[in-house]
Amino acid sequence: MKRCSGLLAYCFLVSSAVHAQDEEPWSFNFFLENDLFANTDLNYTNGVRFSSISPDLDSFEDPNGHKYPWVEKLNGILAFVHPDPANPNTDPVNQNMVISFGQLMFTPTDKFRTTLDPDDRPYAGYLYLGLGYHARTGDTLHSTEFNFGVVGPGALARQAQNLVHDIGGWERFAGWDNQLKNEPAFQLVFERKHKNGTINLGVLDDIEAELITHWGGSIGTVASYVNLGTEFRLGWDLPDDFGTSTLRPGGDNNTPGLTRSDDSRIRLHGFIAMDGRLMANNVFLDGNYFRSSHSVQRRETVADIAAGIAGSWEKLRFSYAHIYRTKEFYGQQEGQFYGAFSLSYLYQF
Repeated sequence: MKRCSGLLAYCFLVSSAVHAQDEEPWSFNFFLENDLFANTDLNYTNGVRFSSISPDLDSFEDPNGHKYPWVEKLNGILAFVHPDPANPNTDPVNQNMVISFGQLMFTPTDKFRTTLDPDDRPYAGYLYLGLGYHARTGDTLHSTEFNFGVVGPGALARQAQNLVHDIGGWERFAGWDNQLKNEPAFQLVFERKHKNGTINLGVLDDIEAELITHWGGSIGTVASYVNLGTEFRLGWDLPDDFGTSTLRPGGDNNTPGLTRSDDSRIRLHGFIAMDGRLMANNVFLDGNYFRSSHSVQRRETVADIAAGIAGSWEKLRFSYAHIYRTKEFYGQQEGQFYGAFSLSYLYQF
């Protein structure tokens, strides 16, 4: 618990020092995942997140070059998430903080049914704030993230979906009265990513290929699991980051220090990615933990398979992926397709 408290204190304190940063950019990110991209409207139906990633914390200095002692002290507290540099003389450990805000929503298959369907998943919404921390070397990134919020009507998923459906002229879901009840929720996530070397294929104007692996886990009332996955990407002038993430907790990986805002090169590549999870709990299927609610029998293993395209130019980055998720609970008729879009902007204060 001391380490979690140190992480939270670190994020809040460092955010107060943003005015001292005038050289390196912040990264502002928008993520949208929706099954409308796959022409469906069920299960994991929408996810949205806004996040901001700080410049390297070591560069927070006043105009006279003086570093903040509390930054160095709290860096030491969080040393347990620092990757070990392969060469301490050439591979320094850099740190970044992440602040995020997001919402997830889940619905059953029959949108017109007003009564609870005992064979299908519950209606559920989750509204959360996330505080995270990156520690990286040239080829390894450790991400620690603590998300906390509310599951239930307080997540405003019903209102958000109704607003979007009204604007789009689509019929509303009729069963939101059966959604999970209000209760606080939290999730502590750790993930390690490793780049396994970039290969220049020497064809078609220097096409490059790269393999990025990741593993990690989560514990909390939102979901507990261990996960393992990889991403293969192929394209022109691959960016020096850690891949293209879906909205998965701990997935923010485009740390701004890796791509400067004055980079005028156009980068474009395709990617195929996979993430497999061994699940211990999932509130969106298990139902409320502290109150009586509807639930379904959760599957112990779930996997996401994604294929897409990503690119960047100067301060902008974008990606789109089409994702297939395997069945999440027993009785689910089939797996699910949905789309994931992200847009990032590098900004210097």
